[in-house]
Amino acid sequence: MIKAVILDDEIRGSNLLHHKLQEFQNSLSIDAIYNDPQKALLEISKIEVDVLFLDVEMPFMNGFEFLEKLGQFNFEVIFVTAYNIYTLDALKANALDYLLKPVNNEELKKAISKLEQKLVQKEKLRKADLIENRPHLSRIALPTAEGIHLVKKDDILKVEAMSNYSIFFLNNLSKIIVSRTLKEFEILFEHTQLLRVNRSVIVNLDYIVKYKKGEGGTIEMMDGSEIEVSPSKKKQLMDRLFTAF
Repeated sequence: MIKAVILDDEIRGSNLLHHKLQEFQNSLSIDAIYNDPQKALLEISKIEVDVLFLDVEMPFMNGFEFLEKLGQFNFEVIFVTAYNIYTLDALKANALDYLLKPVNNEELKKAISKLEQKLVQKEKLRKADLIENRPHLSRIALPTAEGIHLVKKDDILKVEAMSNYSIFFLNNLSKIIVSRTLKEFEILFEHTQLLRVNRSVIVNLDYIVKYKKGEGGTIEMMDGSEIEVSPSKKKQLMDRLFTAF
C-alpha cells in the first residue's frame, strides 16, 4: 500500500484531491492531510511517507521552501498547483510529476502509474543493497548523502526509526542517518546480536546493561538510554538474552 500525504493550504483544494485519490484506494492510502506547512514540517518526519502531494503557493512558506527546510527526505513529490510557471523549479527539485488544478483524472492516473513504477524501482535497489550486505559479513554499508559508511555490526549500539529513515547510534556516540526503513535492517540483522524490541528500535544485545520488569519490560542501554520492550517481543528478547549471557 502506497502511503500518501497531502499538503495544501486551502482546505477545499486538499479535500478535492483527497476525493480524486479515492479511486486508487486499493493501492494508495492518505495517511495525513496538512493545511499548514509549519505543522507538516514538524510532523512529516515522524510518519512513513511514500509520496507527498504538494501545493506550491502557500502563505509564509511555498512548496519549494518547504522541501528546502525539510532537508533530507526519501519520498516522492508530486506538485499540485494552479500555476504552470513552476515546472522548471519542479524539475530542479526532482519532483516525480507536476499536476495543474483542477486536477485532470487522466493526468492523475498517469502520475499514480509513474509513482508505482518508481516505487518498484526503489524496492529493487533496496533488495540489491540487502544482498550486498549479507548477514555473515562483519561490516555493513550505510549509504548517506555524503557517501557510504562501512560500519562494524559490533559497533552498532542501537537503530531508531524516523519515518522512512533509520538513525544508527554507534558505541563511540556518533550517529549516522540512512534513508532505509527499520524493517529492511530487521531482515538484514537476522541471526546477529541486533534485535528489534519494539516498533521503532533495534538494539544490540551486547550493549544492554539492565532489564526492568513490566508488561513488556524496559531495557537500559550502555549509553544510559531506556527503551520499552513490546510485549510481543518480550519472550524473544528474554530467550536471546539468556542465550547471550
